[in-house]
Amino acid sequence: MDRTGIFAGDDPFVIAREWLVEATKSEINDPNAMALATVDQDGLPNVRMVLLKEISADAFWFYTNYQSAKGRELEHSGRAALVLHWKSLRRQLRIRGNVTREDGAAADAYFASRSLKSRLGAWASHQSQPLESRGALMARVAKITAQKGTNPPRPDFWGGFRLEPVEMEFWADGAFRLHDRFVWRREGPENEWEIQRLNP
Repeated sequence: MDRTGIFAGDDPFVIAREWLVEATKSEINDPNAMALATVDQDGLPNVRMVLLKEISADAFWFYTNYQSAKGRELEHSGRAALVLHWKSLRRQLRIRGNVTREDGAAADAYFASRSLKSRLGAWASHQSQPLESRGALMARVAKITAQKGTNPPRPDFWGGFRLEPVEMEFWADGAFRLHDRFVWRREGPENEWEIQRLNP
């Protein structure tokens, strides 16, 4: 298989990290922005942009409010799909897999690393719920600030998710729309990856 250059390597997580590092140097903003797709209890799809926070040895990590629409949908289905698209590199990474909650030490550490205003905002926002006005939200922020002070702990309704892929597709733009596509598939973390080149 002619998998060379930017596609070369035996570990798709390493390749993904390399692509992200490249994107960090060329994207105008938010090179870690990704589309997160979920389904609700009726099977109706939902998609929104979130920020990728880590690519570990076996998973992609992001954080959110567990009571938000995406949090509830992730908890219900246990599955999701991600897309990172970098216009400056003319590349894309698609990921599908199983999702588990991370509400332990890793979530605590990430929450503590956020700006104070972001931490207070996490406490104040009833994410995805109706809001009567922006003024009501800012009043809630002020109340939370008075209650929680300058070092608010992570709320139990906020934390991380880790997506363990069963499929990862690396895509690069090609002349005349003859793109290069390589997909890595496996049934679970204990299985070996199978790699195929796909038609554009």
